[in-house]
Amino acid sequence: MVGKVDGRERRQGRRSAPRGSMAVGLLCTVVLAGVGYVAWELRGIAATRADGDPTQGVYQQDPERADKTAAAVLDGIVREDPEPPKDGEAFHDEGGTADWRYAGWQPSDPLEAGPAPAEPTVGALFSPGGDGDPDHHCSAVVVHSPRGDLAVTAAHCVYGGGFRTNLAFAPGYQDGVAPFGIWVPTRIDVDPRWTRDQDPDHDVALLRLRRPGYPGQRLEDVTGAMTMDFGTELPAPARLMGYPNYAEQPLECRNTAVPAGPTQVRLDCADVPNGTSGGPVLTGRSTLIGVIGGRDGGGDEETSYCVRFGEAVRALYERSTAS
Repeated sequence: MVGKVDGRERRQGRRSAPRGSMAVGLLCTVVLAGVGYVAWELRGIAATRADGDPTQGVYQQDPERADKTAAAVLDGIVREDPEPPKDGEAFHDEGGTADWRYAGWQPSDPLEAGPAPAEPTVGALFSPGGDGDPDHHCSAVVVHSPRGDLAVTAAHCVYGGGFRTNLAFAPGYQDGVAPFGIWVPTRIDVDPRWTRDQDPDHDVALLRLRRPGYPGQRLEDVTGAMTMDFGTELPAPARLMGYPNYAEQPLECRNTAVPAGPTQVRLDCADVPNGTSGGPVLTGRSTLIGVIGGRDGGGDEETSYCVRFGEAVRALYERSTAS
């Protein structure tokens, strides 16, 4: 299986062992170098994690630390659009009003993911700071909320051995440009069942976000938002989308979403790689039924999974938006 969290594949045994008389010495050198590298990487990971309140599944981000993360992303990794959307200016989708669920929807042919245009509500999650991940390691999607500041992603993208403190979200990201700015968390909410034992049935996280340097600007006013659906009947035509780790634009794939037990959704599409975790699974143009994650960390080379949005996710949403 290949987890869709980051660039480190979970497969085992794909590298051949050293051969010949130099094998032992070379192996010792590799082991010693590996120990040093692992120790260095672990220090980097520890420096970008915080306990928060794992019993409640809540992390309140320190504003100064978040501002430094945004600055790190903008310092040579990403540039903002030279003419960013004005405060309060909502994004308007000019792509038509027909809902593709009912108007000519077809599955991808072949059933494999391919490059897609960037969309304002979907973006890449960045994590600068030497934590061992690529520049952007996951995906996220803006969802409607009373404060207009909410995005949803996979819990494994934001919590593992602690809450990530070096997160930044670039909605609509493509080719090194963040056309709608860089946004950082003020608060992260996950289900305590995730923080306790990484239960794959609760691999969902909600991020409340702000844009440093733009006080009062609301994310949803700038990008628009998807609507979380907590009761979609399956099977249903669906589309997934996300940002591969080492790609500068998103990919997408369409197929029928089917139940995978009572709590998971399955979408068979090949070539959905690491980094797409947290990306949306949609039915209709703006109806969100899940984010890539859950079973097997989101799937393998042929299949993607997501947690089915039900009462547990509804409770998480209500907790995040009420606080």
